[in-house]
Amino acid sequence: MDFIISTLEQGFIFGIVGLGVYITYKILDFPDMTIDGTFPMGAAVTAVCLTKGINPFAACIISLILGMIGGMVTGILHVKFKISSLLSGILVMIGLYSINLRIMGKSNVPFFGFDTIFTVTSFMKPVLLLGLFAVGIKLVLDVFLKTKLGYVLKAVGDNEQLVTSLGINKDMIKVVGISIANGLGALAGSVMAQNQGFADVGMGTGTVVIGLAAVILGSSLLGKIKFITVTTMTVSGAILYKLAIAAALRFGLSPNDLKLVTALIVIIILGTNNFKFSFKSVRKDEKGGEGVASNTKSVQSVQ
Repeated sequence: MDFIISTLEQGFIFGIVGLGVYITYKILDFPDMTIDGTFPMGAAVTAVCLTKGINPFAACIISLILGMIGGMVTGILHVKFKISSLLSGILVMIGLYSINLRIMGKSNVPFFGFDTIFTVTSFMKPVLLLGLFAVGIKLVLDVFLKTKLGYVLKAVGDNEQLVTSLGINKDMIKVVGISIANGLGALAGSVMAQNQGFADVGMGTGTVVIGLAAVILGSSLLGKIKFITVTTMTVSGAILYKLAIAAALRFGLSPNDLKLVTALIVIIILGTNNFKFSFKSVRKDEKGGEGVASNTKSVQSVQ
């Protein structure tokens, strides 16, 4: 039973990461590596906040805001300085490694004995709290994507020229999307640190790959079920991914091989999809055309 509960806890946390990766990789078609830096930044900020007696929920919000700033820097490097999407994310990720060390003062900061979101809500099981966190963020994202700004964000990922022709600043929208994605990554890092009881500067390594695995796994296994939203698929994919990893460990796999297993899982899923996976999903309308038109009316309503 503890095995299942621990897996669900990890799955819910990385489900939040997956939602951020979904925004950048699937909606914006933006291969962003920044989350590998903003995830541990959320943990680093939380560690400092908790050791200074700041409310743990306030620490989560501070981490979210600073993560959004990190994503904003990546977006600005891309849209203003014309640095490629992949390189801009890598540059910020590298820079954040040093910043995270500066924030913590050392590579690892334990905060056992300090209040966390789990001790403050001790009347609630940690797995339940994490589930509420993940589902709550998923619902907020669902609502956001149905707003005018959300439709414009989707339209930017589908057809930048369309958005520009309507007089909307696509660069600003892209920066907003990347900021939100990295804010979610930092929030997940904050929750992960509080769940583990420590923050480590290297805990973000491979985070974006795990998030991408959650997106791919969820959409591949649950994509044909019409009533399930993409965000639900992403959170479910993170849980399924963590279940696969936990099962591999139970069968005697060395923890040193976890990154290899992650890579193999992604490769297998992509292979079973005949290598047709793309960062963004192309929607089709009833006449067989690309689904940009579904967003056009909503974008025009912004005018």
